[in-house]
Amino acid sequence: MNILVLNCGSSSVKFQIIETNLDMIETNSDVKLAGGVIERIGSQGLITLQSNGAKVKNAKAIKDHREAIDFILRWIISPDSKIDRLQSLSDIHAVGHRVVHGGEKFSKSVRIDAEVISGIEDCIELAPLHNSANLKGIEAIKALLGEGIPQIAVFDTAFHSTMPETSYLYGLPYHLYRRYKIRRYGFHGTSHRYIGYRYRQEQNVKLTDVNIISLHLGNGCSACSIQNGASIDTTMGFTPLDGLLMGTRSGDIDASISEYLFHKEGLDHSEMDTLLNKRSGLLGISGLTSDMRELLEEEEEHQDRRAKLAIDIFCKRVRKYIGAYFVECGGNVDALVFTGGIGENSPVIRERISKGLDSIGLQFDPAKNNVMFGGKLGEVSTDGSQLKAFVYPTNEELLIARDTLRVVENAPRRW
Repeated sequence: MNILVLNCGSSSVKFQIIETNLDMIETNSDVKLAGGVIERIGSQGLITLQSNGAKVKNAKAIKDHREAIDFILRWIISPDSKIDRLQSLSDIHAVGHRVVHGGEKFSKSVRIDAEVISGIEDCIELAPLHNSANLKGIEAIKALLGEGIPQIAVFDTAFHSTMPETSYLYGLPYHLYRRYKIRRYGFHGTSHRYIGYRYRQEQNVKLTDVNIISLHLGNGCSACSIQNGASIDTTMGFTPLDGLLMGTRSGDIDASISEYLFHKEGLDHSEMDTLLNKRSGLLGISGLTSDMRELLEEEEEHQDRRAKLAIDIFCKRVRKYIGAYFVECGGNVDALVFTGGIGENSPVIRERISKGLDSIGLQFDPAKNNVMFGGKLGEVSTDGSQLKAFVYPTNEELLIARDTLRVVENAPRRW
């Protein structure tokens, strides 16, 4: 089955075409046929498309998400893409959509129908930019490929639906949860779920024996405590702003700071939201950039104090949550798993985060760590370490494709 995986943002469309079936899942022989992204939708779009035989990189005016997806579909079946298995649109058998917010309604991937669309719409107020864009992608596929093609929604929040009340409730009056569903939802769920699956596969353990802390570290960052194969706590909350320090997001702050800055700086709600989500984090502390690679270069080449400060705070926040989750689980943690752009590709950051974790049983191996980047998978702890540490590249698109197949085939989900 050839599955189109779509991730529609407010002004972008990312995609992959993945060939998979139930036998291929069992043998990990799924094939990525193509992928790419169209950015700056609504103006002069930046287009990057790639298959094994072709690469396109150019700019073109792209009016909306439907036009962007139409461009992608036309390229996929054109001779220019050099994808022999896709000669017509009928060779695309199903579409899997990354949907950011499923609220409390969706705890697993589902086939999209009128009721599901209504449920996604109900969650727009929880993720206004993301869910609205996801719906645009769903409507575009319906218009371009017809009503008959199966469309599956895979929710970022679904994996965290197993969290207990003690993890997801805030210390607010309970009626606010009952009335408005104000609670911790968590995000990056598809990535954390994939990491749990990959750990199970690599370590040859049962689902119920997956007891790890998953660290998704990129421009957006979150940690997830996985016990017996299920998410029991995660750092992102009602929105993706909560928890770890990120590229431009503040992470944890005292809520009263908003009121204080309203009086001191005259910041209204919208300006405060922009400050916390787009001007804080690594960028806000360093005053330079949100890119960890650039901050590490500034620290090494110029001994920039604020670059170092931003990096140190970033690493401390991650260690803080590792410690908290380790204690919450009564020490029943077998491994830390690093993933995401920073987690997969920055040996320096992994080593700084791991420094001091010997107190909970981690013996870090710098030699193993220093060669672990660029898509490599492996262990970065010593052979005798009580608490293991691994680097596993995430693959959310593959998991979305597999979920899409399983829902279409009505097959049981094994992770």
